[in-house]
Amino acid sequence: MPDKETKAMMGTEVTPRGKASPDSKDSRPSVFHNIKLFLLCHSLLQLSQLMISGYLKSSISTVEKRFGLSSQTSGLLAAFNEVGNTAFIVFVSYFGSRVHRPRMIGYGAVLVALAGLLMTVPHFISEPYRYDHTSPEDMPQDFKASLCLPTTSAPTPAPSNGSCSSYTEARHLTVVGILFLAQTLLGVGTVPIQPFGISYIDDFAHSSNSPLYLGILFALTMTGPGLAYGLGSLMLRLYVDIDRMPEGGISLTTKDPRWVGAWWLGFLIAAGLVALAAIPYFFFPREMPKEKHELHFRRKVLAIASSGVSKGRDTPSERSPGDSPEKQDGLAQVAADLTVIQFIKVFPRVLLRTLRHPIFLLVVLAQVCKSSTAAGLAIFLPKFLERQFSVTASYANLLIGGLSCPMAILGMVVGGALVKCLHLGPMRCSILCLLGTLFCLLLGLPLFFMGCSTHQIAGILHQPGTQPGPGLFPGCMEPCSCPSDGFNPVCDPSTHVEYITPCHAGCASRVVQETLDKSQVFYTNCSCVVGGGPVPAGSCDSACSHLVLPFMLLVSLGATVACVTHTPSFMLILREVKKEDKTLALGIQFMLLRVLAWMPSPVIHGSAIDTTCVHWAQRCGHRAVCRYYDHDLFRNRFIGLQFFYRIGAMVCFALVLVVLWQQDKEAGTKAAVCSSGPQQQLLLSGPEKKPEDSRV
Repeated sequence: MPDKETKAMMGTEVTPRGKASPDSKDSRPSVFHNIKLFLLCHSLLQLSQLMISGYLKSSISTVEKRFGLSSQTSGLLAAFNEVGNTAFIVFVSYFGSRVHRPRMIGYGAVLVALAGLLMTVPHFISEPYRYDHTSPEDMPQDFKASLCLPTTSAPTPAPSNGSCSSYTEARHLTVVGILFLAQTLLGVGTVPIQPFGISYIDDFAHSSNSPLYLGILFALTMTGPGLAYGLGSLMLRLYVDIDRMPEGGISLTTKDPRWVGAWWLGFLIAAGLVALAAIPYFFFPREMPKEKHELHFRRKVLAIASSGVSKGRDTPSERSPGDSPEKQDGLAQVAADLTVIQFIKVFPRVLLRTLRHPIFLLVVLAQVCKSSTAAGLAIFLPKFLERQFSVTASYANLLIGGLSCPMAILGMVVGGALVKCLHLGPMRCSILCLLGTLFCLLLGLPLFFMGCSTHQIAGILHQPGTQPGPGLFPGCMEPCSCPSDGFNPVCDPSTHVEYITPCHAGCASRVVQETLDKSQVFYTNCSCVVGGGPVPAGSCDSACSHLVLPFMLLVSLGATVACVTHTPSFMLILREVKKEDKTLALGIQFMLLRVLAWMPSPVIHGSAIDTTCVHWAQRCGHRAVCRYYDHDLFRNRFIGLQFFYRIGAMVCFALVLVVLWQQDKEAGTKAAVCSSGPQQQLLLSGPEKKPEDSRV
């Protein structure tokens, strides 16, 4: 830092009542020399960044339908956000005190905005969405190709598998590759935003204000995922090709299983917000004066120092204002003096040393289990609600963003308040974590029974509850030339039987009923339906639609209780790990959470969901998106994975409690032995201290 700026900063601190000295005029020509303004900008940036990161989770089922992806592929797509993040997060510890942090945050935000724009490219390079692939290009969708017509007069559209060419396949791979590349860049761009922002606030805010500022930062940014689901709820009500609507409009409603919302539009909005939030970071200084409110604290400390109480020892206020916590920390000071090669060589040893701490290892494993649960719910809960309770994607996102996310924030606030107000030590923090995980487990038990079996689907499931498998289509549609890979479901309301297309129901005609606000499509002259119809277009509604609100209430209560344990679990790490290892221990913790939870969990959940599929759509001879699931298997395996991870977290917290109880017992025994006499204390403390130091 230039000498002029240093003098100005020192002059700002020593003048009474916050009046700046003449030297400070050059150091504060701009409003950007204000930590409160940085706090506001960083809160807005992290909020918009979490919106763009969480928006994919709100529209994952829509992206699956649009591009024909399986749940495993979509889970891998969501996990690629963490791949780019994990690859670079370790180097933040090395470069933290060597770079212009605000500018690095600005560069990262620009990369995040570009990644968000890249996510929308597949929409613009793809052909318009055709929800009825059996119709020829020159024929209106949902017209003759979906009806039961005699073989001689039926149109002969080329099947979708036959229309595949090397160009079509290459274009599909290009689209999927762009999505994966955008997610990777999004993860890379988010690397410097949070750690550099937190350290910058902690360095230049007053020591007593720093916890308050960080609390405000976390509280505001936690609303980002909720806003992402709310944005998804709004965007998915719009048709995907709103910018290139076909002539005559479309006959789909949002409840139609073929409906695809404008998933790409939310990325444009969120990317624009991130780009706007990135602009101020290029005007903040590399270092700024300490906050003015340090004056009262400084005078108080100087008064104590002048009385001789703190003579011979540097007080926090006597340190240079430019000294960051990293420079005052022993281990961080050593890391700052290392070259890149030396840092890479020493990091595995520090990692192994940190992992040998039993409390740290067990708490991180418990947090891995909790984060795996959160990852599975965040990505696939909207799809679960759509399939299990026959709700629209928009309504599912509205429930999650309006109910689960605020309840989770409430749980974090309650957890922090309990730790602060009750002055909880490590033992009580572990008890609180154990009880919270147990209650979360109990709240999840009723979820296994809140749902219905898959309704009867002609040609796929003959009787609900039987072993799923392909069956024969009814003989009433044999005179029809029905496409084998068509999908335009209709429902017989009298028998609650669903047919894949009107052709499979033997329907020969189509009627559109116009109302004031929407149009309803019906199919008539159906040979497979008692009375010949009419039957409405769309899938049959679930018999358990009324259970969606109780289900979400239990999920939200479980999220609240789980988030109560968030702060106590972090306190266990901060209070049990040695002071010089805290910074690097937290970095290792976040790295392990990404590698062990946020990367594999979406793929595991997606693979489990794919095993419950009973009817796959075909694209160029390969299976694409799943059309129908076995609801019982879907519910049991999805909720079962949540149950499995919560049991793992509970076991880890129980072991933490055992280790802490054993440590307290050993400490009590040692204190009793040491109190027998000064001579025995001297003999015992010598040999016992040495192996402990060597172990650490």
